[in-house]
Amino acid sequence: MRNDVIIGKLISYSEKVLSYCKGLNYDGFIGDSKLVEACVFNLSQIGELANRLDSEFTEAHTDIPWKQLYGLRNRIVHDYDGVNLSLVWEIVNDDLYELLIKLQSIKQL
Repeated sequence: MRNDVIIGKLISYSEKVLSYCKGLNYDGFIGDSKLVEACVFNLSQIGELANRLDSEFTEAHTDIPWKQLYGLRNRIVHDYDGVNLSLVWEIVNDDLYELLIKLQSIKQL
């Protein structure tokens, strides 16, 4: 049951970020500090929660890059010089929707 709750939260955070950034380009993204902070926060939550899933669960769903999600969280939280916004945008723009689809398919099981 715990994994199911975590997957639900991962879906929610992913949906939030995607809705925040809908229709934006990189310049629009970096030009809105509140938006950047909201996205960075939600991405860090995704990484934190990904690390709380049971290892048996993550091993059963190897199509999702669990370690990279947690690694992103570490980069965000421990990057004292500032978050790499081009990396954040790349993740939001290129990877997050695919992650959401995969998470939603897991939730359906």
